[in-house]
Amino acid sequence: MPIKIDRNIGEQLGSLEWFAKQTVEGFITGMHQSPFHGFSVEFAEHRLYNAGDSLRHLDWKLLARTEKMFLKRYDEETNLRSFILMDHSSSMTFPHGVHPESKNWNKFKFSIYASAALIELFRRQRDAVSLSFFDQRITSTTKAATSDAHVRRLFAQLEEALSSMKDQLQLTTQLSESIHQMAEEIPRRSLVILFSDMFENNAHTEDLFNALQHLRYNKHEVVIFHTVDASKEMKFEWENRPYTFIDPETLEEVKLNPSAYKEQYLHKMQEWKSALALKCGQYQIDWMEVDIQAGYNEILQTYLIKRQKMGLSAIV
Repeated sequence: MPIKIDRNIGEQLGSLEWFAKQTVEGFITGMHQSPFHGFSVEFAEHRLYNAGDSLRHLDWKLLARTEKMFLKRYDEETNLRSFILMDHSSSMTFPHGVHPESKNWNKFKFSIYASAALIELFRRQRDAVSLSFFDQRITSTTKAATSDAHVRRLFAQLEEALSSMKDQLQLTTQLSESIHQMAEEIPRRSLVILFSDMFENNAHTEDLFNALQHLRYNKHEVVIFHTVDASKEMKFEWENRPYTFIDPETLEEVKLNPSAYKEQYLHKMQEWKSALALKCGQYQIDWMEVDIQAGYNEILQTYLIKRQKMGLSAIV
């Protein structure tokens, strides 16, 4: 069982990078059921020798032990370009608003910490990684790179995004436009990881599905982490009393008792999830609903599984 790290400890120490390292080490330790080790290897893996291959990278020691010919596959043969796209529109501040000092978790804060853990795993896998933020458009982006200096810059960007969460008021989402933009800019055959609550104006639903198809048209492998507060958004678990609900993107208000609308809400939500899951299945996109009250192990494992499906062995 992978070890879970208390994310509040990372907050107390004020370091996303520390949190990411502890989370990944705990995850890997749990996978191996042994002390963390094994990342500082000279090469990524072996592959069988094929007739005509150069003998320059033949592992002679392994040949002596096994009487079989294996070549060392180095980083340039096994690394991956990964692009993290993060929704920082106002809906991502649900359910606890834009208070970065709060110990409560909203969808954006969860996505920040999840991305930090992924970036650390990318570094240990020697995969190039890029980070982009979007609301109505792409607001910032980086090139994919592998250096330690680059990764430290990404952690700094995440820290800055977390501290500036108060600026996310009335930031509307144009998810489809942002995805189209990134689909054109990302090099072909990359891994694209999207953190978003996937909320798009109902009138633009087909635009969103077309944008997702655009990513696959350019031969990208795509993973969507559909970030939600499961109890409030998916199960609609509220006390039986009147509430004033405020749209964080438009600040429109509606007063109602959730109990009176729960059945209708759950039906509409299930319709939307089913349509999204169906389209992702048709486009061969990995879609996963992730609860902000849960941990990060499932997210890290999804990446490793996707990497393996792409024919790249994971070093764990």
